[in-house]
Amino acid sequence: MKFFLKCDEAVHVCDKSQYKEAGFLDKLMLKMHLLMCKLCRGYSKRNVKLTKTIHSANIKTLRPEEKQLLKVRLQQEIKDGQQL
Repeated sequence: MKFFLKCDEAVHVCDKSQYKEAGFLDKLMLKMHLLMCKLCRGYSKRNVKLTKTIHSANIKTLRPEEKQLLKVRLQQEIKDGQQL
């Protein structure tokens, strides 16, 4: 069993950790790697900041039926514009 991660593996585990998909051992190995690697530590901090920013943005999206209605309306506008 390997106890030290390479940087590319650490980035992958960092991403998994952000989405709550990393296991205990993965998180432990990531923490050990972050103690030694300044570049990955920076990546991890930026990743956390990005995730917090996205969650705090409170972005609203259209429901599927609203998207479909918008698509139909746009297609009709394009069709009407081409007939002129």
